[in-house]
Amino acid sequence: MLHDHRAFFDTQQPLALGSLRNWLKLLWTSGGVDRVFLRRALFVSAVSSLTVPLRVWQRFRYPDPSENRSLDAAPIFVLGHWRSGTTLLHQLLCKDPGLGYVSTFQSIAPEWFLVAGGMMRRWVARRVPPFRAMDNVPLSLDDPQEEEFAVAEMSPFSFYHQWSFPRNARQYFEKYVLFDNVSESVVAAWKRTYLSILHKAAWRSGRKRLVLKNPVNMARIRVLLDLFPDARFIHIYRNPYTVFLSTRHFFHSLLATTQLQKTGREEIEANVLWFYEQMMRRFLAERDLIAPERLVEVRFERFEVDPLGELRGAYARLGLPGFAAAEDAFREHLASLDGYRKNRYELDGDAIRSVEKHWGFALERWGYGLPAEDSSLSIAATREP
Repeated sequence: MLHDHRAFFDTQQPLALGSLRNWLKLLWTSGGVDRVFLRRALFVSAVSSLTVPLRVWQRFRYPDPSENRSLDAAPIFVLGHWRSGTTLLHQLLCKDPGLGYVSTFQSIAPEWFLVAGGMMRRWVARRVPPFRAMDNVPLSLDDPQEEEFAVAEMSPFSFYHQWSFPRNARQYFEKYVLFDNVSESVVAAWKRTYLSILHKAAWRSGRKRLVLKNPVNMARIRVLLDLFPDARFIHIYRNPYTVFLSTRHFFHSLLATTQLQKTGREEIEANVLWFYEQMMRRFLAERDLIAPERLVEVRFERFEVDPLGELRGAYARLGLPGFAAAEDAFREHLASLDGYRKNRYELDGDAIRSVEKHWGFALERWGYGLPAEDSSLSIAATREP
């Protein structure tokens, strides 16, 4: 089973800085907390209770701006499955001084980050790990982050509750990513929560156009266009064999620090395969809803070799200003990544067969085969049993 009795990761549980009401509702509806994780759950209960005054103060001092105005500019959405290069692309785009984003602090404390004083912010900063568990990418409170974490902190309408309650993972995905078999009131509530997060981020950035990265948004194109008909989209995709191995590692690593329920390795792997298939098929079904001049698709393997060239092309295709003004910042950020080494994974026969069985449509759609050269992979077996 995926848990470690020797480790105590309470302070990394993402719900700890979120809504107490939301936390209590999740406890009631999720199937509960397994005994081995009770200390982690108690930590969430304690911190979410202690931060109630901050949430009340922020609501009083900063009324929700989404109630009476729209964003000044439709966002740019970075689309892509986990481990497809979305973080690299998102962080690079966020070096453009003309763009804003949802920061890590905003994503983990969306209902009180505006009123958090220096002492409270420092307390949070000390409890954020310096590197991401799954890939050793540096972390700080000011870095760009996925806004899905903020949705999870504020409401029950998020797939990311699966990081806490993994036995409900598919249910969360069907309801809050695909929006299958849910009422219009649930969709409307999700939209209100999402807009509230984006308005606060835009206000904090000085009303800049937001650039957002949230992997599950791949399957929400129709809903996103309902909110932002003029939005721009950059879809980055990667060899599915690499994505499978890296995502499987990612899920194991993150769940180890966040889960409140036990789950098995076989269940995690089955979910990884199912989530990708559902997201990709929904994206391909809704892709043509996006006007051609508002969508750019980037092959990760080309982006990795020539990030500036690919980014320059995306700006031109989408009609975005500011590339020239941001180019030095882009180059400086890329230079800072020199020396970074990707994790290595072994692509064995079982993994090859799983990808071909479940993700064969994606291999065909984007013209991928077994990676001939990939610094993150070693090929341990052929297709034959």
